Amino acid sequence: MYKMSAYVLCLTRAVMRNKFWSSCVTFKVITLASLMFYLGVVQHSKDKLAPFRLPSEVRCPTNLSQRPSKLFNSLKDGNIFFVETSDRVQPNFLSLCAVESAARVHPDTKVTVFMKGLFGGNGTVPRNLGLSLLGCFPNVEIRPLDLMDLFANTPLYAWYSSAWRKWEPHRLPILSDACRIAILWKYGGIYLDTDFIVLKDLKNLTNSIGTQSTYVLNGAFLAFDREHIFMERSLQNFVKNYNAWIWGHQGPQLITRVFKKWCSVRRLRDSHGCKGVSILPREAFYPIRWQDWKRYFDVITSAELDGLLGNTYAVHIWNKKSEGTEMKIGSKTMLDQLFSQKCPSTYELMQLDP
Repeated sequence: MYKMSAYVLCLTRAVMRNKFWSSCVTFKVITLASLMFYLGVVQHSKDKLAPFRLPSEVRCPTNLSQRPSKLFNSLKDGNIFFVETSDRVQPNFLSLCAVESAARVHPDTKVTVFMKGLFGGNGTVPRNLGLSLLGCFPNVEIRPLDLMDLFANTPLYAWYSSAWRKWEPHRLPILSDACRIAILWKYGGIYLDTDFIVLKDLKNLTNSIGTQSTYVLNGAFLAFDREHIFMERSLQNFVKNYNAWIWGHQGPQLITRVFKKWCSVRRLRDSHGCKGVSILPREAFYPIRWQDWKRYFDVITSAELDGLLGNTYAVHIWNKKSEGTEMKIGSKTMLDQLFSQKCPSTYELMQLDP
């Protein structure tokens, strides 16, 4: 017992004499543990994204408007964009609903879905349930996401070329944050996260950002003209103030930083927009706060739902929080009603999922 106490005392003295090296070792251990935890979370998330247990072909709805494909040849014509930055090529039901709802509300607008998992393939879209369903909509286009090509001629090219970036925490969310501002800078149009359900026409919203709270804007919805100077400033700020260790620093916080400087304000409440850029009220895209995400799984009447979302263009489901929570078909919860009304084809397929 005495020998053990003496050993501990000796070790303690050694640590005190070498505080600097002890701090370095501690930091490395914590960093390694954080990285292992992050990789474990990513793997766990991948496990939750199991392939659909359904046929790879679906019967397309008969009431879809058949628009000539020649109307949708260019990316530079005010498209609606979605991005999948993981290697997943089988969209989950919420992603399907997001794209379907956007396509139904905007039959004359091309809805482009960029998928990183398709890049480097044989040029054909794989046959699976989700992509078969999206193929039913003539205004939906699935494109491979070539990141080097997307970031070319932008400040993000050198950033993305750094090989060690792949070891950073929050890698996929940060990559998504980078893609959206690069896409809008190069092509212009509307960007939406894949956990939105579109309720109303978005085409009259230009050079606009949605307000998440009193203190933060959110880039889950963005609408900007091609090569808009605000997006250029966002690209520059992304690299200049890069920090991979703070959640949201390259996303909502970046958009908020750039807007405050753009309008020369210290608080969001001091401006609703300036110099051609407007910020929309919280109810426009985030009527349910992320802290209240469980409300989507509460039973609600149709009248209550209409009253809650009367001023909402597209509703954000906060998938980071709600993922894994079961939505019961026919339960009349808020999310159940949104699916059945705004993405009925996806809803029908969900009823077949065992």
